[in-house]
Amino acid sequence: MTNQFNFEDAVKALQSGKKLTGKEGVLTSLIKQLTESALQAELEQHLSNEQEPNRKNGSSTKTVKSSVGSFELDTPRDRSGSFEPQLVKKNQTTLSDEIDSKILSMFSMGMSYRDINKHIEDMFGMNVASGTISAITDKLIPELKAWQQRPLDSHYPIVWLDAIHYKVKEDGRYISKAVYTLLGLNIHGKKEILGLHLSENEGANYWLSVLTDLNNRGVKDILIACIDGLTGFPEAIRTIFPETEVQLCIFPETEVQLCIVHQIRNSMKYVASKNQKAFMADLKPVYRAPTKEAAELALDELEAKWGNSYPLVINSWRNKWHNLSAYFKYPEHIRKVIYTTNAVEAVHRQFRKLTKTKGAFPNENSLLKLLYAGILNATEKWTMPIHNWSLCLSQLAIYFEGRLDSVLDI
Repeated sequence: MTNQFNFEDAVKALQSGKKLTGKEGVLTSLIKQLTESALQAELEQHLSNEQEPNRKNGSSTKTVKSSVGSFELDTPRDRSGSFEPQLVKKNQTTLSDEIDSKILSMFSMGMSYRDINKHIEDMFGMNVASGTISAITDKLIPELKAWQQRPLDSHYPIVWLDAIHYKVKEDGRYISKAVYTLLGLNIHGKKEILGLHLSENEGANYWLSVLTDLNNRGVKDILIACIDGLTGFPEAIRTIFPETEVQLCIFPETEVQLCIVHQIRNSMKYVASKNQKAFMADLKPVYRAPTKEAAELALDELEAKWGNSYPLVINSWRNKWHNLSAYFKYPEHIRKVIYTTNAVEAVHRQFRKLTKTKGAFPNENSLLKLLYAGILNATEKWTMPIHNWSLCLSQLAIYFEGRLDSVLDI
């Protein structure tokens, strides 16, 4: 097939068995012809506007990838070298953003570079090197940085704070690093990832810096903070930060609520597998009791039955009871939001799906860009407020009198 042909030639080529797409495909050849014709028109327009004498000077060839296949593109040149093509720029090797979009989409679903390359080859008839895929996915990094620094709302009724751990290469060895996830429920009842931070170890001191970052980005008040049982965490939330200009606690009146789901999971680690089902049945009346008094009676019964076998578990519930039981002051529908819907754990489940085929990560950016891609996917589904949010918000406004007035126009 020659480079110059019309629509009828293309139809005949298809009828003779030529492929539509791919390197030798009919559509690929048509795109090549149209692109080169457009570039020639660009050059002629450029030459007509030149003040100094100038003329055509042959062409240069480069491989260009398109959504239907790759081809050799002849880019015209001028004698003076002043011609700057706009349709396909000098360093551009991809004709459209479709391939990049497909790669980013597959990357955000946790696909390996090898699988991404295979699918791109099946769809577009081209081989994409791992370095190219990495360069394309690296486009997420500046977007991630901007997202991490974006301004936030002034008030969040509920925020969940938790960490998940990954192996990341640093100074030639793989070490465990904590990814800090902050999930907020905004004033409209919609979930929102407030931040994603990475540190070598999970600890109250680093959480302190994370909370400072929230404050610096505009968060002035959080009504309820749902956390795990990390030592010093409740104190960190209420700590005064001397670095801040106004010298105030970030969230001085925040209600700290230890996460029931974390407490249950940690408890079950110390219960023999043969007893776990029975123990859970006796534990359920504790955290599902209608009142704090009923919950404390259920905890007494749990201790009477299991205290001798699992004193460590019972003591854990006793020692943390002040923060674990904070939710009993609220109506049932608010309690359900706080502890039954373990929202940040659901986010971490999505993270684990993305990273399950990755044993470790070569650097921090390779991990963070993957998690950020997963966040973009997840947040597309967070378009509706949680169930009964208007009722929840009304109750929160009563329990935290005056704290929401400025954002509710009360």
